[in-house]
Amino acid sequence: MTDSPPTTKLPAQSPPVDPAETEAAGHRAAAAPAGAGRLSWWHGDGGEGAKRNLALIGVLLVLFVIGAATRSDLYANPDWVWANMLSILKLASVVGVVTVGMTFVIIGGGIDLSVGAIVALAGVWCTTVATQSFGAGGMIFTAIVVGIAVGLVNGALIAYGRLVPFIATLAMLVAARGLAAEISDKQTQISQSSVINGIASNDLLGIPLLVYILALVVAGGWVLLNRTTFGRRTVAVGGNPEAARLAGINVKRHTLLLYALSGLCCGIAAIMLTAQATSAQAAMANLYELDAIAAVIIGGTLLSGGRGTIIGSLLGVIIFATITNLFAINGLSTEAQNMVKGGIIVAAVLIQQIQFGSLSQFFRRNRMTTS
Repeated sequence: MTDSPPTTKLPAQSPPVDPAETEAAGHRAAAAPAGAGRLSWWHGDGGEGAKRNLALIGVLLVLFVIGAATRSDLYANPDWVWANMLSILKLASVVGVVTVGMTFVIIGGGIDLSVGAIVALAGVWCTTVATQSFGAGGMIFTAIVVGIAVGLVNGALIAYGRLVPFIATLAMLVAARGLAAEISDKQTQISQSSVINGIASNDLLGIPLLVYILALVVAGGWVLLNRTTFGRRTVAVGGNPEAARLAGINVKRHTLLLYALSGLCCGIAAIMLTAQATSAQAAMANLYELDAIAAVIIGGTLLSGGRGTIIGSLLGVIIFATITNLFAINGLSTEAQNMVKGGIIVAAVLIQQIQFGSLSQFFRRNRMTTS
């Protein structure tokens, strides 16, 4: 008896496909992602930053309208308006550079209260007689190295010394100011470099060099945050440090680099501020840390970390510079200006809380308790 050959089970065949239906489906697939993708992006996380930035631009337009209404005699001159816009950008340039570094630190879940003191220390150190003997290159190199070095000390204390960022940077604020006063002997040091001083007085194509420096730093910060692994790790570390560690990110080393980046921005800002004043002293860049933090908050960066944009922070800096300019041309006091800034900061924090549900959760709990 011969065994019958094993039968091979053929797979079930699909029903015939209608070519017309296939073509129609292809057209639907090609057309749907474009509209649906844009819609989902606008309503998702990607659109949140764009909507927030549009709102900030709207605030700038409102401030422009207020200026035109209160000083119509000035705003009627187009040449004055253009010169005033450049003046605002020039005013925002130094704080803007510091704010870029602050944005990275806050997105990474930290805070840096020492940025103003670092700017002062780097400015004083780069204008000593010994440093100026090496020329403009030596001054720039010294300011940047001092800024990075102090940032590394901050990062080491926080990441490896396990100090709270608020305490570590507050201590550095006092120490850096003290060291700057010791180096300068509490005297104003004059910059003798025409190259350094020319950074603030020269322009290119009618635009001040300080504005170009701000634009380059902002562009570099945007690329670093949005187009590199470093930026993605910054968001991850700020959002959930433990999850970032389990994902293989060296959280301590990354925190160290974030504060070094902040110090780098402070070193650049020190050169810019020294160029503007043609001098440096221990009291320079006073309260820059508050201006930078305020601009970052206005720009939509969460104080708890994990979310933020460079463009939003830049718009926050420009808004505060515009408010300062608006108060100046109307002859209003600095005290009133500070009160307005304080109100804007409180409003921005409240908006963040409402947007991310903390206040709504609070109200829901109260309703459940009272019912």
